[in-house]
Amino acid sequence: MFKKGQQVAVLDDDMIGHVVKVNGTTITIETADGFELDFDSHELVVLKEALPVNHIPISDIIKEKETPKKRKQPTRKAKEKYQPTMEVDLHIHQLTNSTRGMNNHDMLTLQLDTARRQLDFAISKRIQKVVFIHGVGQGVLKTELEYLFGRYNNVKFYEANYQKYGLGATEVYIYQNVSPN
Repeated sequence: MFKKGQQVAVLDDDMIGHVVKVNGTTITIETADGFELDFDSHELVVLKEALPVNHIPISDIIKEKETPKKRKQPTRKAKEKYQPTMEVDLHIHQLTNSTRGMNNHDMLTLQLDTARRQLDFAISKRIQKVVFIHGVGQGVLKTELEYLFGRYNNVKFYEANYQKYGLGATEVYIYQNVSPN
């Protein structure tokens, strides 16, 4: 059944070779790598047409066998996830070029109007966290901001991150599915 020179394939293994010796039911084949291996005749099958051995580069076979690597999404650190997306600096020198001709009441009104506009903007744009930087001072602006934020039923406010802002900032969390007033 098997003759010297025939191309055969091993049934239970991914191996092809040429018959080099037939000794009863023991068949010796030579693989493409040059190894001679003995098999029982029931473990081999004769190939009708000669298949080219090593016609596919090893690198292509390895690529086919490897699982494709998943693309990495840019990961955000846990600290960054909880950082506010918007900061509003209410220091008077950030809001106007000159305070000439303004008294304390005018400055406070400008700061509160800015805070109200920015909060309304954040609500309309569905921004979830806003930090209002007010500074430490005598606490007048902070008290007025707390009164302003208290008039909204879709926000909660608390001290902002102490390591980043110290005592001079208030963080506002905006609930998205609640009406503002």
